[in-house]
Amino acid sequence: MKAVGYLKSLPITDTHSLVDIEIPQPIATGHDLLVRVKAIAVNPVDYKIRLNMPAEGDEHKVIGWDAVGEVIATGDAVSQFKVGDDVYYAGALMRQGSNAEYQLVDERLVGKKPSSLSNAEAAALPLTAITAWELLFEHLSLKQQMPRATDKSDEVILVVGAAGGVGSILLQLARVLTGATIIATASRDSSKAWVAKLGADYVVDHSKPLQPQIEKLIASEGIGQVTHVASLNGTGGYFDAYIDLLVPFGKIAIIDDPGAIDISKIKMKSLSFHWEFMFARSMFNAKDMNEQSLLLTRVGELVDQGYIQTTAGKNLGTINAENLKIAHAELESGKSIGKIVLEGF
Repeated sequence: MKAVGYLKSLPITDTHSLVDIEIPQPIATGHDLLVRVKAIAVNPVDYKIRLNMPAEGDEHKVIGWDAVGEVIATGDAVSQFKVGDDVYYAGALMRQGSNAEYQLVDERLVGKKPSSLSNAEAAALPLTAITAWELLFEHLSLKQQMPRATDKSDEVILVVGAAGGVGSILLQLARVLTGATIIATASRDSSKAWVAKLGADYVVDHSKPLQPQIEKLIASEGIGQVTHVASLNGTGGYFDAYIDLLVPFGKIAIIDDPGAIDISKIKMKSLSFHWEFMFARSMFNAKDMNEQSLLLTRVGELVDQGYIQTTAGKNLGTINAENLKIAHAELESGKSIGKIVLEGF
């Protein structure tokens, strides 16, 4: 089967950073589904793994953690899906990825594809939807309500780096399923318009000091003090501002890798700090791993009911090494809006 892989961790400009290859088609056993991949999305984790985890031995490493496809075979323990089902998923970090014609994925990590979306549109959602959902409702514990209920809560969430893939779905989930006031950060006109469209009540510029902008909002708009922070990038640079802005017993959840931060600073306000990593359940075979399947199916229902839109920002066409190099380069630049998708071999 066709796939895209690499042997060495190389700059994306290197000819061999990603190459087109042929590898054997896998066989489904146990809880695994064998999926014919129809579309994929590319995430920052893709280039981070490519740059930091070379292949072991002389077999190419195949990465990719967002896919839509059709189930063509099932293992003997599968109970939730059948051959012919259209599914979407992010998969597991330590297995062959979705940059291949066929992929094995545990059914407990798989959701039913939203029927109202194309394959490429649906491929934009799984990894970021899981990340955003776990961050909002499992780590930050925001109060859930019926979709689009009009009741506002006293919660105020600051979403830093809101225009990226995770932010794009997190804003929608927060808007649709909570009564929180949402303050999003963005710096370019295009990204400001994007986050406002997706559900931000207010937008501030993260290229400028956050605290005075938000304090001005609180004073002029009569909103409450920040109760929750979703830090999607730049945590190291904003950490002190979060502490100053948050109410006592407020919550911070991050997804990036900020390096050394002084966690003792959160003690005086008794803040809580959470690190969201959506692969934790699959890496450690958690007993509640099926929560990701349920979560993805729920998100798919919200999409089909018209509450959530795809976060696909750019379709680069066919799944091959040339186009994946373009996707990696754009993500490494840090300037992408929404998700980059590819479809078909």
